[in-house]
Amino acid sequence: MRGCNSVHALFISSVNELIRRIFWRCINISSKELAINEEIKFKEVRAISADGSQLGVIPIAKAIEAAEAADLDLVCISPNAQPPVCKIMDYGKYRFEQAKREKEAKKNQRVIEIKEIRLTGVGIDTHDFETKANHAVRFLKDGNKVKFSIRFRGRELGHPDKGYDIMNNFAEYCGEVGTVEKAAKMESRNMIMFMAPKNGK
Repeated sequence: MRGCNSVHALFISSVNELIRRIFWRCINISSKELAINEEIKFKEVRAISADGSQLGVIPIAKAIEAAEAADLDLVCISPNAQPPVCKIMDYGKYRFEQAKREKEAKKNQRVIEIKEIRLTGVGIDTHDFETKANHAVRFLKDGNKVKFSIRFRGRELGHPDKGYDIMNNFAEYCGEVGTVEKAAKMESRNMIMFMAPKNGK
């Protein structure tokens, strides 16, 4: 009875392992970027086994045969090398883990936004200036860039120096948390300046 149970357990284990191999090797094969198995057209390749040991420069047919014997894939990892380098691996599992890493990296990647501080005209009192400057400081502390813009009205266009003074005051006020990325510059009726967080924060 014990013998039957052992055989049964071995059979179940073998079936599960077969399913696992088929599963891993099928995932993402359709979206592969590297040539594998019969897709590799080189006559000879430098082959690397699954455990990293060197198999030397061998005919492609022999390399594919070695991969099949291990129930794995032959993957051309460096087609531009002389001779091309191929490695024996479970390609489906490799692609799955690669996609998983890319997804994790994308999830952890912070999207930097550009926030805008707008002024209409160069007449701004101390309270309004501090309110807008404090908003800019908060944006920079949060890791975002800030675009400062002043729209000149009528005769104000003849006094761009007032706009430069305001921009310099913003740059000085936010200097502890940000740096000027693009200096103040006139663009038509608008003056624009960009600041970025210090130390890439």
